[in-house]
Amino acid sequence: MTPSLVPIILAGGKGERFWPLSRKHRPKQFLSLDGTGRSLLQTTADRLLNTAQGWDNLWVVTASHLADGVREQLPELPDANLLVEPEGRDTAPAVAWSTLEVAKRYGDQVIAGFFPADHWIADQTIFEETLAAAVEVAKTEAAIVTLGITPTHPATGYGYIEQGDKLGLYGANYPAFKVDRFTEKPDSETAQQFIESGRFSWNGGMFVFQASVALNELKRHAPEILQPLETDGIASYSMIPKKSIDYALMEKTDRACVLPVQFGWDDLGDWGAIERLLKTDNPNVELAQHVGLDTQGALFYATNEDDLIVTIGLEDTVIVRDGKVTLIVKKGRTQEIKSVLKMLHDRPEFKDLL
Repeated sequence: MTPSLVPIILAGGKGERFWPLSRKHRPKQFLSLDGTGRSLLQTTADRLLNTAQGWDNLWVVTASHLADGVREQLPELPDANLLVEPEGRDTAPAVAWSTLEVAKRYGDQVIAGFFPADHWIADQTIFEETLAAAVEVAKTEAAIVTLGITPTHPATGYGYIEQGDKLGLYGANYPAFKVDRFTEKPDSETAQQFIESGRFSWNGGMFVFQASVALNELKRHAPEILQPLETDGIASYSMIPKKSIDYALMEKTDRACVLPVQFGWDDLGDWGAIERLLKTDNPNVELAQHVGLDTQGALFYATNEDDLIVTIGLEDTVIVRDGKVTLIVKKGRTQEIKSVLKMLHDRPEFKDLL
């Protein structure tokens, strides 16, 4: 039996800003960052299983070097539902190929949903209600629905979606709007203006659409991606241009709609996100053994539970221990971890640490 929505998990990302915990063969989606012991990929699958009506209708698309890790983390996933890209070509080829494969099994009227493997989402009931509303919008409006995240601050690290005319109420009275435009990451002043207008959502990278609608729009706006896949399948992958689904399709199609969500969300973009999720009245967030003197506003993480981190006089610092590597960084500079990784890449003796 075909479910109302076939969920597809996008699990090919790197998550470099969680280095040294995230590595080439152990990206962010394979990590447990909240102390529960369940990885981000596993919790994403858990979240979507009810909508999928079981493992037979849950799909994952990932990179070839991560496929064994996905199989290990999701042993219940049928191997036929694991789509393995021979190389990463960004999200547009992954979405196009996955949509073609899902349409082959269920028919092109199937509703497919795409969800990043490495996000945190709260409020399961509201999440499922939102997906039901998105399915209704996709069906009744022949729309490509993106789930818009209500901004909580003028973030400069996200793309924004401006809502246009209201289409109506769907599902449990969730409003949906035509998309006026997608914008790239703004500066702080522009981001503040977006929030004050009340018309903008963050782009959370979650999409719901009828396969036939998306394939027709890809044929119209990104034939260089869709046609090789239709003709030669996965064998054409190396010849397909690297493009994001936003750039290849969402910024060009007139079928885009936004459904602002009401569930809690965080893209867990860097170590600062862990503090947002786990912060209590304690002066620090400790996912490691820590003894400190005059230390506050710090985050500690260690993969070895026997490791002890001792600090004196630290403030607003992130300390992460993983094997042979210790990262120490001021909170406000965690985005610069990628720059350090480029430095390490140029040092052959540190190749195994990437």
